[in-house]
Amino acid sequence: MKELFRGVGPAMVTPFHESGEIDFGGLKKLTEHLISGGVDYLVVQGTTGESPTLSKEEKKHVLEVVAETNDKRLPIVFGIGGNNTSEVQKSLKEADLSLVDGILSVSPYYNKPSQAGIIRHFNLLADASPRPIILYNVPARTGSNLNASTTIALSAHPNIIGIKEASGDLDQAMMISRETPDDFLLISGEDLLTVPLISVGAVGVISVLANGFPTEFSNMVHYAMDGNYERSREYLNKFLEINPLMYQEGNPVGIKTVLKLKGICDSFVRLPLEQASNVLLQQISEEIKKAAL
Repeated sequence: MKELFRGVGPAMVTPFHESGEIDFGGLKKLTEHLISGGVDYLVVQGTTGESPTLSKEEKKHVLEVVAETNDKRLPIVFGIGGNNTSEVQKSLKEADLSLVDGILSVSPYYNKPSQAGIIRHFNLLADASPRPIILYNVPARTGSNLNASTTIALSAHPNIIGIKEASGDLDQAMMISRETPDDFLLISGEDLLTVPLISVGAVGVISVLANGFPTEFSNMVHYAMDGNYERSREYLNKFLEINPLMYQEGNPVGIKTVLKLKGICDSFVRLPLEQASNVLLQQISEEIKKAAL
């Protein structure tokens, strides 16, 4: 099972129509775009999928459409997390998870729990989940860090198989790599840190950029995983200027703009996010041409 989540897992956007309704035609087109681009698995309803703005029914429908389009070609990871432990447990027990291979669960946000609280939270979720859990540490969004010692402690649970590490702290990532079991998956959550993280033990990335550039980004990661860092850096250098633009007006505003420019789906987002400004649109368009992406 753990071998399924190595390489590139794009954190898929959720395409919308101008009305705010989900664009399921665009979602199917995006799924095919990613599969044909050479990614290794699909991540549905993570942060980049604007999960806080979708209802449970919408999330279920999104998963069904992705799974139907995918037709078992690639593994699927589905996002189920939150800051209400009992509600997340309930969601894990009630959801039809027959379509997915793993769960991505974000560290509790807003409450700012202690590390002991985070450990209890995830152990309870892992006990409840019929699918293996990948932890998701993103302090910039949650307001608290899932520190290395906490991840190491959680790695002892047989149903917690890895972590998407998006703290940006290389020391922390190296400690996790060194102190967790050999088969525990350290997965980059920062696109531009993926190559250095692979050099210290990461097995890939759950990526924003891979939505728009699946072939180039997959090449970068696969070369690094093969130990060919010279070729990997050639691709990494292409992303240096465009990556900050992805977050300049909020995620997934930037990457949806890329997808619109590439004709995959439109760039509409749900409030409180807004579509990219004309300035950002122009910057992204120019950078794509400049980097030959």
